[in-house]
Amino acid sequence: MEAISGFKLKDYYIPDSILLLGSKEAADFYSPTCPVIVFVNSKSGGQLGGELLTTYRSLLNRNQVFDLGEKAPDVVLHQLYANIKILKKYGDKLASEIDKRLRIIVAGGDGTASWLLGVISDLKLPRPPPVATVPLGTGNNLPFSFGWGKKNPGTDLESVRSFLRQVSTATEMKIDSWHMFMRMKIPKGGPCDPIGPLELPHSLQAFQRVSSADKLSMEGYHTFRGGFWNYFSMGMDSQVSYAFHSERKIHPEKFKNQLANQRTYLKLGCTQGWFCASLFHPSSRNIAQLARVNIMRRHGHWEELHIPQSIRSIVCLNLPSFSGGLNPWGKPDQKKSCCRDLTPPFVDDGLMEIVGFRDAWHGLVLLAPNGHGTRLAQTSRVRFEFHKGAVDHTYMRLDGEPWKQPLPVDDETMVVEISHSGQMTMLATPLCKSRSIYNPASPMKVNAEEEDNSENDDWEERRMFGAASTFKLPEGVDFAHFS
Repeated sequence: MEAISGFKLKDYYIPDSILLLGSKEAADFYSPTCPVIVFVNSKSGGQLGGELLTTYRSLLNRNQVFDLGEKAPDVVLHQLYANIKILKKYGDKLASEIDKRLRIIVAGGDGTASWLLGVISDLKLPRPPPVATVPLGTGNNLPFSFGWGKKNPGTDLESVRSFLRQVSTATEMKIDSWHMFMRMKIPKGGPCDPIGPLELPHSLQAFQRVSSADKLSMEGYHTFRGGFWNYFSMGMDSQVSYAFHSERKIHPEKFKNQLANQRTYLKLGCTQGWFCASLFHPSSRNIAQLARVNIMRRHGHWEELHIPQSIRSIVCLNLPSFSGGLNPWGKPDQKKSCCRDLTPPFVDDGLMEIVGFRDAWHGLVLLAPNGHGTRLAQTSRVRFEFHKGAVDHTYMRLDGEPWKQPLPVDDETMVVEISHSGQMTMLATPLCKSRSIYNPASPMKVNAEEEDNSENDDWEERRMFGAASTFKLPEGVDFAHFS
C-alpha cells in the first residue's frame, strides 16, 4: 500500500477477517497502528459527502467505510465489537490490537457527530474509541472545538491522506456528556410516537419512551431521554436554525455551498425580525415568559435562576464554539471570577455555561474581540419548567439540529432537565480550541490585555459591537420588510 509521509495506508486498514466473520482473508494480516472505522453522511455538505465517501472507499477497505444513509452506526458498531469479542475469545491477537487502537472518523454536521457519540456512549465499552470529526455541516462547532477546522474539507485523495495522518497523530481528550430528559402531557387526541408535531433530529434519535418502571415516568405523560455534547439552546437562534433546516429540506439543491449556506442563515435572521426583536416579537417570546429556570448550585440544592426580561435566547454550552466557532462565554476577568463564581470554560469540569442573548445584534457581539453574551450561570444541572402561556410553541436546538416544540395549552407542566452524565473521548489536533481542567498545559491563560474588564455585561456588549467590522449584511436584505 502507498505511503503517507512515513505512514502507510495499511496502518489504517481493517481486514475482512475482523469485519466479516468467516472471511477467507488471511487472519495473520499486518497489525495496523491506527485502524479506523469511517462514517460519512453522504447528504452533508452538498455533494461533498458523497465525494468523500468515494475517496475513503478507494483508499481503505470498502467494508470499513459506511454511508450513514445506508447503514445506522449502532448496527455497524454492535456487529464490529461482537466480532472482536468472539475473535479475542479464540486468541486472535489482531482483534485484540484493533480493539486497543481503533479510532472513529465521522464526516457530517454537528448533529451527525452527536449521533455517533450517542451510539458509542450507549455501547458502554470498557474503552470507547476516540472520535475525529470531519466538518461537512454549516456551523461545524464540534470539529472546530477540537482543531479539525470549520470549513468543508477537500475530498480529493491528497486531502483525505492528510486527514488520516492527522488522525494518527491526534491526542485523546475527554469531554463531558450531558443527559437530557423531556416530559410532556399526552395529547388529548391520544398517544403518538414521536409526539406530533415534533420532528426529532439525529441528536434526539437516542430518545426513547421510558418504561413505566422508570423513576422519571409519570402516568399521563410522555417521557423521553437523550444526550448532547455541544449545546442545547432555546428561542431566537433555534427559530432561525429551524427556518434554515426547513428551507433546506424543501430545496436541497440550493444548499450545496457552505459560504452560501451561511449567508442564507444570516438572511433568515434578518427576515424573521430578530435584528429588531423589540418591534417584531412580543415579550411573550422572551425566555423569562416562556419558562421558569432552576439550576443546581455546587453545594447541591436547586436555586431559581434570574433571567433578565430582555433575553430571547438561552444557550446551555459545553464546548467553546457556537454558531460556527464563536465563544459566547468569553473570558471572565478575575474580579468576576471571584464575585460571581465564574470560571473559564473547560470541557471536562462537569459544568455547563448558561448564556443569554437579547436579539441578533447581541449575538453579533461575539464577532468582536472579547465579545460575549450575557453570562447567567455555570452549573452541573438545569431544569426548565414550561406552563400555559401566551404562545403555544417555542423552538429548541440540540447540537445544531432544531425542532419546533409545542408548549402546554392546559394547566400542566412540561419539563426539560439537563444533567451531567459521564464523559466521552474526542481526538484533538494542536489547533484545538477546547481546554481541559486536568491538563496543566491546557487551561486557558488570560493575558491582562485580553481579560474582559467590563463592570457591566450590557455596557461591554454595546462597546465591543463597534469593533465588529467584519460583519456585513447579505445583499438583498431589506430592513423595511422585517417580519
